[in-house]
Amino acid sequence: MNRSRLADLSLLIVAMMWGCTFLIVQHAVRVLPPLAFNGVRFIGAAILLALIITCFYRSQWRLISPGMLLHSCLLGLFLFMGYAFQTVGLLYTTTSNTGFITGLSVVLVPFLALVLLKQPISRFTWLSALLAACGLYLLTFAGSALTLNKGDFLVFLCAIAFALHIAYTGIFAPKYPALPLAALQMAVVGLFSLIGSLLFEDMGPLPQTFERLAQPEVLWALLVSIGPTSAFAFWIQTVCQKYTTPSRVAVIFAMEPVFAALTGMWFGGEKLGIMAGIGCLCILMGMILAELKTSPRTVQ
Repeated sequence: MNRSRLADLSLLIVAMMWGCTFLIVQHAVRVLPPLAFNGVRFIGAAILLALIITCFYRSQWRLISPGMLLHSCLLGLFLFMGYAFQTVGLLYTTTSNTGFITGLSVVLVPFLALVLLKQPISRFTWLSALLAACGLYLLTFAGSALTLNKGDFLVFLCAIAFALHIAYTGIFAPKYPALPLAALQMAVVGLFSLIGSLLFEDMGPLPQTFERLAQPEVLWALLVSIGPTSAFAFWIQTVCQKYTTPSRVAVIFAMEPVFAALTGMWFGGEKLGIMAGIGCLCILMGMILAELKTSPRTVQ
């Protein structure tokens, strides 16, 4: 298996982890506000990665440069904006609209890659992105009508932020060691999230905050989120984007809501209708098409 295939498989595992833990995080943010949860989650992930660097890759601390600091802050800002716009948008729109509009990053990334990386958009990329977008629509709405509101605009900004994060990771990942780059952007997301929580969320007295943190569903969600779905997931993404294209990453990440839907069906008692099932198949077909080679005409 070559590095490109291994990178795509690793990213698929990341999407699976994100999708399969959605229910766990959803239960946790009903107890602890979302920005506060993300603050603890990403600060914890940054600390975990810092410990790994200190214990096993200490020489990489000396590789941190002003350029890496600047670029990791930019990546962290995009990631924070994605989570923040998504969270605020949920106050004004439905989860169905949020899921579909966030998934539009699958369509946005190829164009960003064309502008930022000068990567040509092959026919396979076009078709895979459109299939994934159609699949996301079917999976999210399952035949219901799409109605737009101001929350949808905020979630669209979230999709742009996530698309920018994927595209710029494709630019910066080959330039720097993956561990410090991932650790620094985790710290930026955590810091911005904690500031946002202090400004916009009502956490109540400090003892009440610690009481919320001590709830079993919050502790379990943080345990899962800090390690597998934050520290290791974004570390894997940073490494893998050295060997694959942002467009393929976006299509692979479109599998996240598929895994979330299957998890909800198996463990949350949710039902997956026929249209939603067709949507899952469309996303899977889009991911398979994204693995096909660029057409000779595009290469020329």
